[in-house]
Amino acid sequence: MQNKLLLIVIDGVPWRNWRRLFGNLEGWVDNGAARVWKMRSVLPSTSASCYASIHTGVTPAVHGCTGNANVFRLKLPDIFSQTREAGGITGAVTHSFWSEFFNRSPFDPVRDIEYDEPDSATINHGRFHTMTGYGLINQTTPCDADLFATLTMLCQRHGLDYGILHSCTLDSMGHRFYHDCREMDDACFKLDEMLAPYVARWRSMGYEVIVTADHGQDERGHHGGRSDLQQDFALYYFGAATGPAPDTVLDQLQLAPTILTLLGAGVPQSMQGAVFLQR
Repeated sequence: MQNKLLLIVIDGVPWRNWRRLFGNLEGWVDNGAARVWKMRSVLPSTSASCYASIHTGVTPAVHGCTGNANVFRLKLPDIFSQTREAGGITGAVTHSFWSEFFNRSPFDPVRDIEYDEPDSATINHGRFHTMTGYGLINQTTPCDADLFATLTMLCQRHGLDYGILHSCTLDSMGHRFYHDCREMDDACFKLDEMLAPYVARWRSMGYEVIVTADHGQDERGHHGGRSDLQQDFALYYFGAATGPAPDTVLDQLQLAPTILTLLGAGVPQSMQGAVFLQR
């Protein structure tokens, strides 16, 4: 592969909370180490639908995942498959939906919660969590610091060319407390503090890094429909590629072809979004 890249997806954070509460990320924007744009999710702005679109570069109307209750093995080219076709090594530290979409379905916890499959056509090294029993009383989310460490371990142990990390902590907190409260202020602050040392570490390991969300959340902790709070979130990029003007609003469908272009992998015909980062 020409380059290495890590995609960090922090679930369910609206644009206004990124820019207000993530001081480390914003500090890197101020000193020029990172750039930030607003990105708008597909519709429905539901988690599973967005996960599928992030990696396939097509709308839910095309890939068929209409919500969290409709998860299955997708049949479209995606970032994992294209990276593997180009000879790259892939890894994922995510919710189990990603394994179902891009490796095999249904998800078998004993078989699939952790795997290392060098010959896989999609995900070579997977570490997944199911959040079984999730609800407002018990979030059942892993610690984000543990997830960041796990991704770093996979990078060091297996030499990942492309890796994705997905955390549901802030999405779960938003559904429970909504986004304009001291609980969310503290949760965003703590995640930013946990993430920052790993961003620096990944950069020192030679990775370009994208930190973003899958969707936002509105005043009542909801997402799935059409509104700025539900759809709009930030995308931070650490790397040397050139990008659009700072006030450009990006489309989520642009993410997959852009990542493949940065990696030096082929962009399939099904991905029609415009590449927004160029070398």
